[in-house]
Amino acid sequence: MAENEPEAYGPVDFLIVQFPAGTSNFNGEIAEEIVRLVDAGTIRVIDMIVITKDADGNLDAVEISDSEDLGPLTEIEASLAGLLAEEDVAHLAAAMEPGSVAGVLVYENLWAAPFAAAARGAGGVVIADGRVNADDVVAAFAAIAEIEAEAELEEAIEEEIASELAEGGR
Repeated sequence: MAENEPEAYGPVDFLIVQFPAGTSNFNGEIAEEIVRLVDAGTIRVIDMIVITKDADGNLDAVEISDSEDLGPLTEIEASLAGLLAEEDVAHLAAAMEPGSVAGVLVYENLWAAPFAAAARGAGGVVIADGRVNADDVVAAFAAIAEIEAEAELEEAIEEEIASELAEGGR
């Protein structure tokens, strides 16, 4: 794929996962899942860094390729593009709590590349894209379930009233 041909790419996203001070429990599961997604052809990892923000707010960013023990990420490390610049790190770290560690993953959604290419081939132009936080999706589905439950209750009450009126009218 030519890096200067946007039509060859699927959507590129980034994800920042923060681990507040004292809460990280790294057991290799995250690395294994990234490898699984890459091996399945779901994503292509473009960049990965780990950011540490000390109690005073000072930042230390380490490219995953600079880590000594990559474990299952060894194969992925060779293909990293290293797109994140120092300014990007500062911007991404602004939301971090002091004393925390965050992993940053920049990835291409390979599953969407054929659709994106077809849309562009048909003359389509992306005019917006976005992401909805999983917590917001869960909250929306919960709200819908609550509305549906209330509607079912109202319907049951109306049926009960209609039944009682029909029995009383005999």
